[in-house]
Amino acid sequence: MFRLAFRQLEGFLKALAKFEPKLKVPDYTTIWNRLESLKLDLKPSLNEPIVIALDASGIKVANRGEWIRHKWKVRRGYLKIHLAVDVKSKQILALEVTDESIKECEMLKPLIEKANKKAKIKRALADGAFDSRENFNCLSQMGIEPGIKVRKNSSKKAKGCMPRKLNSHRVFKRS
Repeated sequence: MFRLAFRQLEGFLKALAKFEPKLKVPDYTTIWNRLESLKLDLKPSLNEPIVIALDASGIKVANRGEWIRHKWKVRRGYLKIHLAVDVKSKQILALEVTDESIKECEMLKPLIEKANKKAKIKRALADGAFDSRENFNCLSQMGIEPGIKVRKNSSKKAKGCMPRKLNSHRVFKRS
């Protein structure tokens, strides 16, 4: 779960044993032998249609010289990680790493195509950053029900994208 090396896992269990005196901690070789003898299939079955969630997050490349960047208004780039995750099993189905110049809405189609190779997608959930006519039309053409939050300041008119208009009335009611 924590992806620890066997010696680190041994140390973690020894630290845990301080709180539970009856816990016997095996050495790292015994841990390795026991884990190797287990036959586990941790990948869930993806035969049935699934619901996926799409999102992205940014990561700074370096933390060095933060004060100078702030003082002199020097802008350093960062990386963006775009994900498509199965909502039920929490399994990552698609992942893309880009720089900050790529918008989230541009990554919907590549993420959906990668995820569609691994499982049949029934519905795609996303935040307002993915709200665009192109994304709604793309999902509609692929036979995927959109669950994209329509931005508050956007028009309710179809303007050539009926799936977006239907989604704005059905999924997210504005308050």
